[in-house]
Amino acid sequence: MESFNLVYNRVSHLFLWAVFLLLLYLPAFSFADNPSQQSCQNNTVFNVGAGIFDITGPAAEEGMMGYAMIGQQTAGILQRLWARAFIIESPCNGKRIVFVNADLGQLFQGIKQQVVRKLQAKYGDRYSNDNVLLTATHTHSGPGGFSTYTLYNLTIFGFNRENFNTIVEGIVSAIDRAKANMAPATIKLASGQLIGISYNRSPQAYLLNPQNERDQYLSDTDTEMTLIRFDRLDGKPIGLLNWFPLHGVSMNNKNHLITGDNKGYAEYMFEKAFLSDNGPTAFVAAFAQANAGDVSPNPYGHEGGEGLAGIKAIEAAGKPQYEKAKELFDQAEEVITGSVDYKQTFVAMDKVTVLPENADGQRRYTCPAAIGISMLAGTQDGEGVGKQGVTCDTVNQTLPTLVCQLITTSCQREKPIAVETGTQKPHPWTPNILPLQLVKIGNLVIVAAPVELTTMSGRRIKKAVASHLPNQTHVVLSALANAYAGYVATHHEYPLQRYEAASTHFGPWELAALQQEFGKLAQALTEGRTVPVGPIPEDLTPIQINAQPGVILDDKPVAKKFGDLYQDVKAQYRPGDRVQVIFWGGHPKNNFHTQHTFLSVQQLVNGQWVSIRNDNDWDTEFHWQRRGAAYSWITIIWRIPSSMPAGLYRVVHYGDWKSGWSGHIFPYTGFSSAFNVS
Repeated sequence: MESFNLVYNRVSHLFLWAVFLLLLYLPAFSFADNPSQQSCQNNTVFNVGAGIFDITGPAAEEGMMGYAMIGQQTAGILQRLWARAFIIESPCNGKRIVFVNADLGQLFQGIKQQVVRKLQAKYGDRYSNDNVLLTATHTHSGPGGFSTYTLYNLTIFGFNRENFNTIVEGIVSAIDRAKANMAPATIKLASGQLIGISYNRSPQAYLLNPQNERDQYLSDTDTEMTLIRFDRLDGKPIGLLNWFPLHGVSMNNKNHLITGDNKGYAEYMFEKAFLSDNGPTAFVAAFAQANAGDVSPNPYGHEGGEGLAGIKAIEAAGKPQYEKAKELFDQAEEVITGSVDYKQTFVAMDKVTVLPENADGQRRYTCPAAIGISMLAGTQDGEGVGKQGVTCDTVNQTLPTLVCQLITTSCQREKPIAVETGTQKPHPWTPNILPLQLVKIGNLVIVAAPVELTTMSGRRIKKAVASHLPNQTHVVLSALANAYAGYVATHHEYPLQRYEAASTHFGPWELAALQQEFGKLAQALTEGRTVPVGPIPEDLTPIQINAQPGVILDDKPVAKKFGDLYQDVKAQYRPGDRVQVIFWGGHPKNNFHTQHTFLSVQQLVNGQWVSIRNDNDWDTEFHWQRRGAAYSWITIIWRIPSSMPAGLYRVVHYGDWKSGWSGHIFPYTGFSSAFNVS
């Protein structure tokens, strides 16, 4: 018995000593499990790279994405479209994120799936859905056909694999360039107000939000621009990324030229100011989209312009964004500190239970995805069929109440349903499973939302996220990110069924569901917890049918060659004049001229012709027009700047034509006569 007691006492003493040592060294063990917690707290140096690559698709006979107008097809280029990529890594914990801002109407889920797949084929598990964030500027003047969901291809007449692949390859190439350029850098932040260029196009709906909530803000649009600048430690500027909410509808639905609209113009202006050539080591300026769901650059939502009026409308909204960004870039002093981190989950948005504390005190539910009748009406920026504000509580000539009640659901409430897109077979017409993502760059957190958020919707999501983060954290929104599923209005705005509410797919409590789910991600980000992957959305890319017809053949008059002149230039021009030349050409679908150009303006310098302009420059225009069955007219316009020096100039056209006999495609070059600018 004594020997038993002796052993027992010794074991007890050893146990107590073990508990004591465990308590003594527990903080050390905890730190060892998370070594970045202390080492990253005051980190101010990141590894940063930037890259840019051409994603311009078919410049002729391709339905344009944004206005959903069947007759609006591409017929030339005012400005090329670009993917602008940044890779940001914190050396203290080895984590990195990819942020890509693309000059597109939307960033569809199929694009993200293919980009991640290609990155993983190149780099293994370094990149994933979790740390790659892709977003769109929301220009309405680019070619469509790159969604894998039916609704967004209806007015485009189907999927276009060539355009889809051009976008995917361009985004991956921009990321490759950013990776090749990575270097130790600092990141600085600045923010400021940009007033006078944004207008709420559904002010009636905004006024339905509670008075005490509206009183917290200066206006019915967000007017704050937030900007971060990247500088290498040797002092070389790398680029910038900023967020400001403004729809890309300065060009209206009568426009047929590809352009990045107001944000594309601001990006172009900033990069030209830094003498960027869009090459492998170029300075990159990305102007990202925020909560612009109800925000128009056109006063009170009236349509933008076309032609020269459209160009002036783009300048009117784009130049102030450039000027404010330049001001913030020059003034940026707050140094971003901390680590890089990220959280992402997939959510079945048609099956979310919203807890009472995240709704109106009652348990609420989201609905199967559906678009309302008022969605078909469009907005004042691009009107469609019917009118906005059609609800089941309103007796009107458009839709009698009895009929209305037969085509809606109790879940969708006031929304008379035009199409229940989420229940279509064999595949839904719009995505039901959406990616929700948070990206942390030091004390800046980016909320990646796969929708268009109205002004107040965006404000509520930012508040929901910020409530789970440390006090000194800046929160910004990147809308139209990683996927696309329409708009989100607040449940207060929803009953009026303006365009934005009728386009809120998952019913009146979709915003509350997003606040709840983004809040969970923010909490996990703060606590360093893993989050569930969630249900994986189906990849619909393999089942897409390439519905866009290719070019059968190109033809020209018997006495002409491809590249010959139909209409030549004049002999003499002055600064401010408009040069115009027309060539017999081939169809632009034969070759997208990615990373190249369809035109060049050349100046004679020391006996050599030197290119001074291409089809990405703001003062040039490339127009295509079909003549007869297979003829093409290529019209090139150069609006001579007032600062252009006197000299001898010419216009060059680069094109490709397709043989109807062999199916082969052949390049050609056409030249105008030389002309004087004096």
